[in-house]
Amino acid sequence: MKHEDLSQRTKEFALRIIKLVSSLPRTREANVIGYQIMKSGTSIGANYREAKRARSQVDFVSKIGVCEQESDETIYWLELLSESEIVPAMRLKGLIDEASQLLAIFITSSKTAKRRSQI
Repeated sequence: MKHEDLSQRTKEFALRIIKLVSSLPRTREANVIGYQIMKSGTSIGANYREAKRARSQVDFVSKIGVCEQESDETIYWLELLSESEIVPAMRLKGLIDEASQLLAIFITSSKTAKRRSQI
């Protein structure tokens, strides 16, 4: 996948997260989870932008690692929204699928970069 495509994809994911959070019910539980998912779900793309501008292969691996962490954390919060029945599971399926695909991409990128640089 090209850098530009993944940049756009992570931005579109962030926009979907923003729309989800804005539609959550105004309960204490939803507010707490919404705050967390807003942070993790929107930071994936920001951290990927940083990774693209890494100064070295080691720096790239580190920044891609943050993308992995944020993707995985986002999946966790989406699962909590579903399992707590704040949001119906079917409504979150597409977001969970996309976050899982992004996670897989970042894991693969990290492994490839480590192999190339013998980290």
